[in-house]
Amino acid sequence: MKRTILAVIAGLVAWALVVSLLDRGLRMGLPGYAEAEPTMSFSFAMMVSRLAMAAVTSVVAGMVAALVAPGARYVPVVVGALTLAMFLPVHVSLWKLFPAWYHLSFLVPIVPLVMIGALLVNAWRRRPAAIRNGTASLS
Repeated sequence: MKRTILAVIAGLVAWALVVSLLDRGLRMGLPGYAEAEPTMSFSFAMMVSRLAMAAVTSVVAGMVAALVAPGARYVPVVVGALTLAMFLPVHVSLWKLFPAWYHLSFLVPIVPLVMIGALLVNAWRRRPAAIRNGTASLS
């Protein structure tokens, strides 16, 4: 039970850390992003970049949760649901600033993407040791 709770917390913390790092990358690497962020006047490319950032972050959160509690089947669902619950009021309050497709593209995939991250870790763990550590031969 403690490991399950720790996995949920680790998944949420991973989400926050990864999105912060990737957001810094967008500020540095995407022209005009840093200037658009305070007023949320994002271009289409900026919105798509933000959605990609959220997708990657959700997958990583699921991976971290699965690494902490590999046997806990519902941990990724809980991490995704809590993440969705945190962002739903934010997106409702910002509804008029962005098109509906943006909000839906952010909110709808959160839980499935966290689950995919966990599935990737679990699939990797089930691979034979020779494949996992790169010592398998092709012959």
